[in-house]
Amino acid sequence: KPCSLPWYLIMWLQSLKIKHFRNYQEADIDFHPGLNVFLGQNAQGKTNILEAVYFLALTRSHRTRSDKDLIHFTENDLLVSGLLEKKTGKVPLDINLTPKGRITKVNHLKQSKLSDYIGTMNVVLFAPEDLQLIKGSPSLRRKFIDIELGQIKPVYLSDLSNYNHVLKQRNAYLKANDKVDETFLTVLDEQLVDYGCRVIRHRLDFLQKLESFAQDKHWDISQNLEELTVKYLSSIPLHQIDNLEETYRSSLLSSRKRDLFKKNTGVGPHRDDIAFFINQMDANFGSQGQHRSLVLSLKLAEIKLIESITKETPILLLDDVMSELDNNRQLKLLETISQDIQTFITTTTLEHLKNLPQDIKIFTIQQGQILSQS
Repeated sequence: KPCSLPWYLIMWLQSLKIKHFRNYQEADIDFHPGLNVFLGQNAQGKTNILEAVYFLALTRSHRTRSDKDLIHFTENDLLVSGLLEKKTGKVPLDINLTPKGRITKVNHLKQSKLSDYIGTMNVVLFAPEDLQLIKGSPSLRRKFIDIELGQIKPVYLSDLSNYNHVLKQRNAYLKANDKVDETFLTVLDEQLVDYGCRVIRHRLDFLQKLESFAQDKHWDISQNLEELTVKYLSSIPLHQIDNLEETYRSSLLSSRKRDLFKKNTGVGPHRDDIAFFINQMDANFGSQGQHRSLVLSLKLAEIKLIESITKETPILLLDDVMSELDNNRQLKLLETISQDIQTFITTTTLEHLKNLPQDIKIFTIQQGQILSQS
């Protein structure tokens, strides 16, 4: 494969084995290091293959929160395994979902913590629902941060998990007791402050880096007409970042009366949000075209950010987005694809894929079967 990037920057998935996953009883697929296109009508199983690749990277689906949905309806377990090519050599990955729970393996070795597994294989997914990122709910934007940041900084996942654990404890305590022990609440608050500040600092650092890459991409896509800025909206005042712990503590204290009444926690990273601005104007009020450009800029920036941190290109998953983009935006996306990044595209037609590189692999999918590979 002709290659403009140094060989050591290319990470790619050589093969994928799936068993009892969605509408696939079993499939064994060998991929192209460049572009792989899954062609077929709707509801045939194209996206399920993309989902399996995503699941192999992140141990979760981008389409459902329930693992049960992933298991073939006649079975009670599933297996997804792949052979990843990295600069360090070949890395076998396995995820097994069983009635007793999930088992994740890297190099055939069982991983005890999720944060030891995630980050081995980096993926960037662009799906039609991502176009809701700007107008959708804050939880969508928090999920966006959690997924992207968790891949490149496993310690973030661990801090976030600890934060969520204490938050759950605090909320359960508020719900279960009409009369609370203020001293016990203060102990929980201290733990929340500790993990919450870590989560906020990770997020701020991530968004600052992402913004700088996204600004370049957006400037290019908008033909030098639009400047993109990203702002972290925290429920804790951030004007004194050096005294964040102190500010967080007093925010919790100020919110305590409200928390006791509503029986949940009113401030903290679980309430935070991100805002996007185009030329200083809230992107919420932008046109549909501007929203598409903004999300495309973010996705292309993610690729660059992951590359700058891991020194390897991530794998790009495009789930039926070509039909959502006009020619100019398609072209910007295709430019990225041709720059030596393994890409998986699902589509119902090759119509919108006119400017693709010659050297690609096309899989035709019908009713959970891979009919042909060309």
